Amino acid sequence: MIFWLALLTISILLVAAAGVVLLRNPLSAVVASGIVSLALSVMFVILRAPDVAMAEAIVGAGLSGVIFALALRRVGLWDVSAEIKHAASSPSSQAPIRNKQSTE
Repeated sequence: MIFWLALLTISILLVAAAGVVLLRNPLSAVVASGIVSLALSVMFVILRAPDVAMAEAIVGAGLSGVIFALALRRVGLWDVSAEIKHAASSPSSQAPIRNKQSTE
């Protein structure tokens, strides 16, 4: 049972780590980094090191995620709506987006 849980945790860890490197949206990369830290803390629990797991969860997922998110906001990369508008205006999008103008 422990072997399968460790294997699942390692799989999640590897996929999330690849996501940190490959994702183009910086906010998504920060979320993937938090998932890596949480998976690593689960791995520490499996290895019977709960104190290290709690420290990794607090510092790795919590504090680092908040600092990265604040840095993204400070630099100006927090705006996700610009990427959504860019994806919607690409020719490969399925449905056209129509702007609703007020009739005042």
